[in-house]
Amino acid sequence: MFYDELIQYDWDATTAAISAKTSADVERALRAPRPTVDDFMALISSAAEPYLEQMAALSRKLTLERFGKTISMYIPLYVSNACTNACVYCGFNHANSMTRITLTEEQVEAECRAIKELGPFENLLVVSGEFPRLNGVNYLEKVLRIADKYFANLTIEVMPMKQADYERLVRVGLNGVVCFQETYNEKAYNRYHPRGMKSIFQWRVNGFDRMGAAGVHKIGMGVLIGLEDWRTDVTMMARHLTYLRKHYWRTRFSVNFPRLCPAEGGYKPNVVMTDRQLAQLTFAFRIFDRDVDISYSTREAPDFRANMMSLGVTSMSAGSKTDPGGYASAPDSLAQFEVTDERTPLEVARQIHELGYEPVWKDWDRVFNL
Repeated sequence: MFYDELIQYDWDATTAAISAKTSADVERALRAPRPTVDDFMALISSAAEPYLEQMAALSRKLTLERFGKTISMYIPLYVSNACTNACVYCGFNHANSMTRITLTEEQVEAECRAIKELGPFENLLVVSGEFPRLNGVNYLEKVLRIADKYFANLTIEVMPMKQADYERLVRVGLNGVVCFQETYNEKAYNRYHPRGMKSIFQWRVNGFDRMGAAGVHKIGMGVLIGLEDWRTDVTMMARHLTYLRKHYWRTRFSVNFPRLCPAEGGYKPNVVMTDRQLAQLTFAFRIFDRDVDISYSTREAPDFRANMMSLGVTSMSAGSKTDPGGYASAPDSLAQFEVTDERTPLEVARQIHELGYEPVWKDWDRVFNL
């Protein structure tokens, strides 16, 4: 599994290697027909900053060749904020005093109907805190069976599970799994995850192998920008993606780079990434992997999301509510994080059209699961 490969890479040595990159390394990476992880390190380094316009042009070209002028639309459905973890940056932290809600089957159905009234969504992301007794695989199977009546493409962002559990959910319509490693710095990992199953670094990082082995069609990856050095973290993620592509070549992949927002409990990010740096990272990932789906959530501001639409991003959420029951009612609970882009899905779609792109509400059908 990937952990056995990851331990071969030293965190500090990787950081130093990125810092040592030169303009010659960047130019070589931009010419590479199939960029390596070493090329990727050059493209995210400080040495690449003067090349941002050239990177943007290449990223745009590669994105148009592979994806055309399309933006895939999705929406999250938060079904539970019950969580046994104590992640210091998350509003669902077990230690936070808040109303805990796990939606009933009737409430899940009401949320699905309410989402359908917002726009013609077919790509649904089911999100839950990690509390196996309340929102484990039995509960998730019920949620997916309900959601399958309303949406063609079902993805989950929940606790890492056993291979057999993923296989079970695939049989009831699961198409994709999103999981954030948060940080690949194992030495620092438990500072942010002091308790709960999420504190077990190896279990989490090997979860992607279990997804691939279970035949999950699409796997989403990400690190949280704001915990550790972002350049080192995304390099480790690029290594991870390279490994997964080699071992699970039938699987599609997506990447996301969420910048941490302030959370309940007073957490503030350790590292602040500027818009310019996020753009650089987006261009670098597109140049590194021409097939990967690059997703921006409503954490990002409307103007920035619009600027990046033609430069590498291929999917976006819209109209997001990050608290359970947020679409059909006004729940008495805290959201997981602050939403920055508060526009309605149709307003986002209108802007996509105005920019000459096509919002894609459906790009998968349940018939492909047979």
